Amino acid sequence: MNEAQDLFSLLRQSTDVDPQAIDAIKRTIAEGKDRELCRINAPAFASKHGLDEERAISAFLHAARVGIFDISWNVLCPGCGGVLDTNATLKTLQKDEYTCALCSEGYSPTLDEMVEVTFTVSPRVRRIAAHNPHELPLVEYFRQIYWASGVDLPEEDFAKKIEAFSLEDIELAPGEKAVLPIQLPSEFIIVFEPVTHSAQFIDGKGEPTKERRSLSLVFDRDHVQNQTLEMQPGPLRISLENRTDTRVLPTVFIAGQELHDFLGKRRPFLTAKRLLTNQTFRDLYRTDTLDINQRLKITSLTFLFTDLRGSTELYERVGDLSAFDLVRVHFQVLHEIVAAEAGAVVKTIGDAVMATFATPDRAIAAALRMRDAMRELNDKSGREDLLLKIGVHAGPCIAVSMNERQDYFGQTVNIASRVQNLANARAIFATRAVVDDNLTADLLHRNALTPVPHEVSLRGIEREIAVYTIP
Repeated sequence: MNEAQDLFSLLRQSTDVDPQAIDAIKRTIAEGKDRELCRINAPAFASKHGLDEERAISAFLHAARVGIFDISWNVLCPGCGGVLDTNATLKTLQKDEYTCALCSEGYSPTLDEMVEVTFTVSPRVRRIAAHNPHELPLVEYFRQIYWASGVDLPEEDFAKKIEAFSLEDIELAPGEKAVLPIQLPSEFIIVFEPVTHSAQFIDGKGEPTKERRSLSLVFDRDHVQNQTLEMQPGPLRISLENRTDTRVLPTVFIAGQELHDFLGKRRPFLTAKRLLTNQTFRDLYRTDTLDINQRLKITSLTFLFTDLRGSTELYERVGDLSAFDLVRVHFQVLHEIVAAEAGAVVKTIGDAVMATFATPDRAIAAALRMRDAMRELNDKSGREDLLLKIGVHAGPCIAVSMNERQDYFGQTVNIASRVQNLANARAIFATRAVVDDNLTADLLHRNALTPVPHEVSLRGIEREIAVYTIP
């Protein structure tokens, strides 16, 4: 416990970490159940403890950096919410496709909703049962290891909820064999094994029979059973063999409404996309994010570009030293606004800034604040020195590692940059993908702002696109 105290003392030295969040984390580690400290869902933790979500995420990131938590990047099945792969770092997420045996579907991973980021307490701070997952009871293995933090699992009567759609289950040690007798119902069932992620589908159809049938299943790391067998309802002996070097947990599920209802309850979770657009994460894990050869897909990310208009004339008018001070203040203000709106500055290029946001509305909120901030700075100086051009666009992109930092590549980035070039110092320019977003529309309506559309041609873009001026 002395080491834990030292780590929390170190955490409190970070002046930008919310003390309330630190207190909630420390209290949970001291008093919480083991399962509350395994794969913590940071947004859900913030909601439970009445914390600001962004400040809670920042606190978890700082706590992980000093060694209180281990970060896990989990590839999820969008259908059942199961964890298909677990990575200690995003660098090891290298597969082009993942298959969920339970859903019998293959998925190309994207960082939007298919990769969650969770926090598990370090064994240096507190030992929990999930540090040895192969010793967890079957029900807790499903709760803590198989299902992702975005599945809203019931706190109470969890075992009874699973029993409602389970026929049988068994635990097999490495090399062990067993026979599992079941009464096959007139329903679709799945013999699912969560450790090896394998499944056998059986469709109970036809007239019930008293004849005892047999089925043999082997669990290994190479073969995933996903074909469907059609059988008459009645007695069935399932012979099971574990050919892995760990225990396996074959469970017979009835794939009916109760299973679908159980898995259908979801809650927000911390996505990899959201974390990559978090300023605290970029500051703390600057060089630890992506491997140089990785190309990770993001379905939709919002890009905001800014640039100072007439910066060359500014240096000529007020002199290098004064202009440098003005530009430095402008950068500081923009960084603060981006972070406050849950975004991250990717890079600065001369007097320009490239920032990302998980959603378009946060980018527009940042753009409006930036424009107001530059007006205030100009009012203080009595001169129109800081004339900021802002462009915003959203769309698909690829996360890459370039020049020893995480960056983004793709047509969306190019369009966002070109849109910024159209803007003047008083109007924000945004594309239809941004303006048509419901949350953006609500934000503009609350601010009594009506976007003015016009079709434009952008350099390097074949087709004309709709760009809106936000006055």
